[in-house]
Amino acid sequence: MTTPSAQLPTPASRPEPEASAPLRADSVADSAGGLTFDIVDLVLPDPADWNAALVLRLRGDAEGADEVRLPLSPAGERRVRAVLPSTVALPEGRWDVYVAVGDERPRRLVPGLNDLRSLVDRRPGPSLSPLAVRIPYTTKHGNLSLRSWLRAPHAEAGELRVADGTLTGRGRLYRVERPVAWLSGAVVRARLRRDPSVALDVPVTADCADFDFSLSYADLAAHWDGGQDVWDLWLARADEGEEADDGRATAEAAAEAAPADRPPVARVRVARILDDVVDKKPVFAYPALSLATDRGSVRVTPYYTADNDLSVRVEGA
Repeated sequence: MTTPSAQLPTPASRPEPEASAPLRADSVADSAGGLTFDIVDLVLPDPADWNAALVLRLRGDAEGADEVRLPLSPAGERRVRAVLPSTVALPEGRWDVYVAVGDERPRRLVPGLNDLRSLVDRRPGPSLSPLAVRIPYTTKHGNLSLRSWLRAPHAEAGELRVADGTLTGRGRLYRVERPVAWLSGAVVRARLRRDPSVALDVPVTADCADFDFSLSYADLAAHWDGGQDVWDLWLARADEGEEADDGRATAEAAAEAAPADRPPVARVRVARILDDVVDKKPVFAYPALSLATDRGSVRVTPYYTADNDLSVRVEGA
């Protein structure tokens, strides 16, 4: 039922804001990975010709090929709304948020109120669809942007502990049909970033979709030869081959395919994305441990990368 408050916003219904005033967008996240954006005081040059959209542009895409347009519709007095459902595949990356009205040049939006409570300690339900995570945030210039992840399967990192020269971690596997079978014989694989042919495997202990692992810092430090080494952590099936796909490489294709047609995934990056923290690195800090090696003393530190993937850094002390 249409109410008087659901009319299209028009210049006649309220004072026109100054041209230099930025437009603000409130955002609300749902537990399925969807987002709702509300813009207040958007002036339409011709309300009879309703042509307005919220525009998402993938940062770094100079050609503009990765652009998503979400129609804006009235959502109350002086307010219009756009909805990004979790079912709309949004490739991984950082997306800048604009509003476009008619033929006008799209304008950047600034953040209003962000309601991200449903993302805190999120535990997605059973599904074989790619796991969609979208977190709105404020850029260093004060604009509204969106960080997107799309993974199938996904290995969510949980509690991490550092003790007795060992990193002990817990995680949970999502978006696989039979997690018990997938985790049977699985390992956490630490792969040396500067030389991917070097990898160390440690077995996981599985309980349904949950898994635990312990990684010796001494084993990582034994490969140190000066400078800084970074070891990226993966969860790998026992039957992984050299040409196996990973969750990020196939998630976009999987989003377009039926479950039976999706390629098997034999390794996935261990990451922490199921909460409302867009950048884990400055928030989740873990203690560094000093070790002695044949080439000198080193400091070993687990950390989250700019993509919120779990890695371990080894560097000279």
